[in-house]
Amino acid sequence: MIDYKDPKYTSTERANALLSLMTNEEKVGQMMPLAYKFMTREEALEWAKKGLGSYLHVLGDNADELQRTAINETRLGIPIIFGIDCIHGHALNEYATVFPTQLTMAQSFDREAMRKCGRVSATEVRCDSLHWTFSPVFCIGRDTRWGRINETFGEDPYLIGELGAAIVDGYQNNFVDNSCIMACAKHYIAYGESVGGRDAYDSMVSERMIRETFLPPFQKAAKAGCKTYMTGYQSVDGVPMNSNRRLLREVLKEEVGVDGFVITDWANVRSLIENQKVCDNFEDASRVSIDAGNDMIMQTEEFYDATLKLIENGQVDMKHIDDSVFRILKAKFDMGLFEHPFDKPDRSKICCDEHVAVDLEVTRESMTLLKNDGVLPINTKKIRKIAVIGPNADDLEAQYGDWSCGAANGHRKPATSMLKGIKKRAKKVGIEVIYKKGCDIEKPGKRGFDAAIKAAKESDLIIAVMGDYIELNGEYKSRATLDLPGEQTALLMELKKTKKPIVLVMVNGKPLCINWEAENMNAILETFNSGMVGGTAAAEILFGDVNPSGKLPISFPRTAGQVPVHYNYLPGWHGGKYKDIEEGPLYPFGFGLSYTTFEYSDLSVSKTEFTEADGEIIVTAKIKNTGKVKGTEIAQMYIHDVVGTVMRPVLELKGFERVDLDAGEEKTVSFTLPIEELKVVEQNLEKALEKGDFEIMVGGSSVDLPLMTTIKAV
Repeated sequence: MIDYKDPKYTSTERANALLSLMTNEEKVGQMMPLAYKFMTREEALEWAKKGLGSYLHVLGDNADELQRTAINETRLGIPIIFGIDCIHGHALNEYATVFPTQLTMAQSFDREAMRKCGRVSATEVRCDSLHWTFSPVFCIGRDTRWGRINETFGEDPYLIGELGAAIVDGYQNNFVDNSCIMACAKHYIAYGESVGGRDAYDSMVSERMIRETFLPPFQKAAKAGCKTYMTGYQSVDGVPMNSNRRLLREVLKEEVGVDGFVITDWANVRSLIENQKVCDNFEDASRVSIDAGNDMIMQTEEFYDATLKLIENGQVDMKHIDDSVFRILKAKFDMGLFEHPFDKPDRSKICCDEHVAVDLEVTRESMTLLKNDGVLPINTKKIRKIAVIGPNADDLEAQYGDWSCGAANGHRKPATSMLKGIKKRAKKVGIEVIYKKGCDIEKPGKRGFDAAIKAAKESDLIIAVMGDYIELNGEYKSRATLDLPGEQTALLMELKKTKKPIVLVMVNGKPLCINWEAENMNAILETFNSGMVGGTAAAEILFGDVNPSGKLPISFPRTAGQVPVHYNYLPGWHGGKYKDIEEGPLYPFGFGLSYTTFEYSDLSVSKTEFTEADGEIIVTAKIKNTGKVKGTEIAQMYIHDVVGTVMRPVLELKGFERVDLDAGEEKTVSFTLPIEELKVVEQNLEKALEKGDFEIMVGGSSVDLPLMTTIKAV
């Protein structure tokens, strides 16, 4: 008989051995994560004695107390997994490093930076006795009305899969030491496609579309070894994800073959009864959730008694329960929790200089210059006085974005607002900075206009910091309009009348419709929600200390009525133009300016004809910095399947690389194009390489592709 406590055996062997010893009560307990913040200490300890598998939102000493109880006061001593919503940094700890949001970081197109961010967050989370984060988000954000756009890596499945897999690797790091945590790929699946951009509604997508567009990022998560997956709140074609056996058990667990377990989103089992109304009691809801493939049932106390009653009455398949518990136990063994349940890094790691440096590095890369008529970088010899105006100039909560849990206001580490960053940098060269808020984000009223206009008239340059704030982003916060809210555009119109140059710095959780601003501002810098050091990074870019290199991971619509306006659309018979607006997005996917210019040449492919057996094609091109300053270009490779048995997108991103170039320098960039990326999901739902031509394009954005060649599948 294998001793499950003996580390010489594999995780699989140990999990099976432990499972064979467990009672039904112990098994069901392992399937339950409950939120500590909604319990008394005594209630939490009682659940620990019953063998609860996981707690949420409990840190440090409280977590350690529960862990001691589980190990010392239960029959089998199974350790607890403690989970947290560490979405872009461990924001529940007021000392921790807070990164930009996912949408912001996606502007970097930097896999290695994502991995570093994952490593930092994992280390800081583990310092608080935590083992698990509900991140990263693998949702595709195509309807910008959706409230959770800011949590995504944007609109492109390839980019999302690449960056998400990198963060997974950073979080988990093969569980080599006590600085590693489990990642959670969420929200499975097509959550962002809910009708009208309304959060948690029905997603009207076919299984073929799921397999072609929405599944690939999760497949990359699985390939990266992601340990956990979370089901979405929504339904797909009227079937709630929590009860969707086809997509959960058959596709994700059996076909994709995830090595880990599935957790429901918050109270999803209760939602089957109260919101989606496909079940009328907790026994029914628990049964269909287990059968569908959910392994952990988040924040539903009723699941415990309901499932034990199902087992007693023979109304649930025990092989599904055993499979779920096995997956949970194996994850605990893989993490080393049985050997080192209290092991953690030194707390001095939290927001240490090394971690802040990683934060600043990715934040610098995660800002996109959308317009510049030459006013940037700021000419420190001519500009002597700057007026900083706008409601987001000195609002750290807006800058931090969603899932910062108040960290912006209670943060114990120095954080740099846009105003603070600009003032600090301007002081070095003797430039005076004056600040006037001007208006609020949503509240009507122009009482601050006069002071803002006066300050503008007295200055040589206006930096207007506008956008939205946390109340307009997140769960339950989808929007029907996407214009700059409140009186912000009206204020900009008045500032324009001063005839002073205006740099618009955007602090926002999603793409907004800024048509007038795009036409009338001298420069626009998109920072989205840049986190703790956003003000420092923005100031470095504005003053030219850092050359902007970000590219948009999501398209900007001209009006809300145009969405979705993603670049990789299927061609229509009558074209994609609306009668009353210009065709295409205001700013397209992959777009971003620099203080220098780049030239592409010499596109080459390793094979012009290929079969599936060839495995991959190498695509190369030359890039030259044709400007006068050092810069970084994000080179992008797209493909177009010219003719398919089903309609093919007009463009598909299949490669990207960051290339650093000195002024006048030329380099060769290489992309690896796996043949697998050229396959199509056919009408029979099978994936196949279809014979015919593929166009390969390379350039600086989805609308700037000067190089093209054709290859053929034979």
